[in-house]
Amino acid sequence: MSYYISTTLKNTTFKDAIEKTTAALKEEGFGVLTEIDIKATLKKKLDADFYNYTILGACNPQMAHQALQAENKIGTMLPCNVIVQEREPGTVEVSAVDPAASMMAVQNVALVSIAKDVQEKLTKVIKSI
Repeated sequence: MSYYISTTLKNTTFKDAIEKTTAALKEEGFGVLTEIDIKATLKKKLDADFYNYTILGACNPQMAHQALQAENKIGTMLPCNVIVQEREPGTVEVSAVDPAASMMAVQNVALVSIAKDVQEKLTKVIKSI
């Protein structure tokens, strides 16, 4: 089982890919709580050059609430990370964590159906971009 869900966009800009991803997340009830620009962070902290790479911290409040009620430490795995990376100009990969795979480590049966629901929503997001 893979730990992520992914797609590759051709002939697009990095900015457009982030906008499309954010809009697709919104369609499935996710908000973006955090946006981490890895390229800028590595430049600032290490003076290292890196390609366009942004981590979006996506959260579906209703599902997060259900998960927190089932497992009080699940916040260590929230929000769901979605990465947007451009390793070659014009080709952008968008990947989301597979919550069903990551929740297997928790071993709480109450999380199984929640993780599957989130997995389905994130799969829809990735496929719709």
